Amino acid sequence: MAVSGKPGLYRLISKGNNLLIIESLADKKRIPAHTRDKVISLADVLVYTDGDEASVSDILTSIKVKEEGGKVSLDLTKAQPEELRTYFAEILPNFDRERVYPTDIKKILKWYEILLADGITDFSKKEDKEEDKEVDAKEEEATSEDAGKVAKAAGASSKTAKATTAKRKGSSIASTKATATTTKSKPTAKTMTPKKSVVGAKRGS
Repeated sequence: MAVSGKPGLYRLISKGNNLLIIESLADKKRIPAHTRDKVISLADVLVYTDGDEASVSDILTSIKVKEEGGKVSLDLTKAQPEELRTYFAEILPNFDRERVYPTDIKKILKWYEILLADGITDFSKKEDKEEDKEVDAKEEEATSEDAGKVAKAAGASSKTAKATTAKRKGSSIASTKATATTTKSKPTAKTMTPKKSVVGAKRGS
């Protein structure tokens, strides 16, 4: 995929809320792409022609055929505008000369070389779709793992709550026994009432 304002090509790593994590095919550095960034899959890039627009995926495949799977025969650092147009005409004879600039042609040729250097030689649209499926699968797996962690934590909390309740019940029984003992030695109802009330409050908490 390409990102407007950023050189080179990128691979989608993961998706988030209003955020994508992408990896440069050139240096493998990962960066975030926000909603304000214009991120475009190569499968969705089209080139103007004298008729219907041509898919960049098909153009990249044509370059591969022309170069027999090798690098671009032009020196892109020195190629002149007319050389770029002549080369591109061999790939896409009916490209729109007025709307497709030499800089656009050079960008596409650079994309081809970046993909080739990364070992990507299948430029069909299905590759982009498979990448999206893979990312979605990873996200679903991560979501399942998170759900499992939450459930585990909830189970642990439930066990802790049960243990605390049991402990409180034990304390209540012990307090009741202590109260009964105290009542025998000091038969004063006023002394025991606060203790019973505290125990009752703990049971309800």
